[in-house]
Amino acid sequence: MQLVQQLLEENILAFWINNMQDHERGGFYGQIDGKGVLQPKASKGAVLNARILWTFSAAYRLLKLPKYLDMAERAFNYIRTFFIDPVYDGIYWELDCMGNPLNTKKQTYAQGFALYGFTEFYRATGNEQALELAKRFFFLLEKYQDRVNGGYFEAFTHDWQPIEDMRLSNRDANEKKTMNTHLHVLEPYSNLLRIWRSPQLENAQRKLLAIFIDRILNPQTHHLELFFDERWTPKSTAISFGHDIEASWLLYEAAEALGDAALTEKITAISLQIADAAAEGFQADGSMIYETDGQHTDFDRHWWVQAETVVGYLYAWRNSGNVAYKEKAERTAQYIRKKIVDWENGEWYWSRKDNGSVNCSDDKAGFWKCPYHNGRMCMEIISQKFNITI
Repeated sequence: MQLVQQLLEENILAFWINNMQDHERGGFYGQIDGKGVLQPKASKGAVLNARILWTFSAAYRLLKLPKYLDMAERAFNYIRTFFIDPVYDGIYWELDCMGNPLNTKKQTYAQGFALYGFTEFYRATGNEQALELAKRFFFLLEKYQDRVNGGYFEAFTHDWQPIEDMRLSNRDANEKKTMNTHLHVLEPYSNLLRIWRSPQLENAQRKLLAIFIDRILNPQTHHLELFFDERWTPKSTAISFGHDIEASWLLYEAAEALGDAALTEKITAISLQIADAAAEGFQADGSMIYETDGQHTDFDRHWWVQAETVVGYLYAWRNSGNVAYKEKAERTAQYIRKKIVDWENGEWYWSRKDNGSVNCSDDKAGFWKCPYHNGRMCMEIISQKFNITI
């Protein structure tokens, strides 16, 4: 446990405190590249800033150190001042380095992460503005849901009209609904349930869980389908091992947050099936590879996939009593310690390639490289008191 806390505080959180605060323009810099070079004029992404807010709020709630509160408040104030659309509400996708709107589309994924950050900031501080923003973003997401076929559309224009390019990133298919976005609406709804109960929220969470069971989960393979059209027809054969193992424990958390014992028992069984399916990507060295589409397999060991593998298998161990899950979690944690953590410069590498070399092409910190997955892994181990050897 001591090494886990050292990893959290000295390797992850310290890196962001020391290197990413933009004291000239406010908020946080948008990028440190894979070679460790700060790019002060890089744009500032919604997901990065919302995840910084969540991470440092959670760290302050857990460890009660003022320096983490300072970071959380910095993120909260910057998001509230610059990212929130004052006319149409919701959070912009991207700002320039000065804080001016650069890409004003309303990606549902980003609204979910903003909500996740607001809920955690309230849990950590009791800030009533954060609670009101969390409620506001919940009602915003519900307002624009698909009332005909269920679920949430991927993206909108700045004024919440249909948009042609709905992709989250260049890696994604341009489809109206995705597993990834629904997972990261489910996640903040779980956190919102911890601070605010309402029939509408509980109903929305139950509907989301039903969507995962009835629409997103492949009943034969127990993998999660990734992309869908408006009517929930799958549009991809790809398997994302990292999302499978991440979903396995987030689905359990979502059911547990509702306080429904029967539903939690049902979801627990399903979550174990998903964790077992994800193990198809588990490697002999203890790592988890990225994804496959049946024709091509991406063998890169991404930082976030390793972090979620540890958490997912720790929850599978707790929920089943099967020590084989714990052994997987420990092997992945040891792989992280040996191969993914940059002990010299701080933070984690984006990935290791299949040949074992460090990926220096992708960011050390940036639009998608945030302290959320790896920070959360450490905080889950500490807060849940998982007895694990790293």
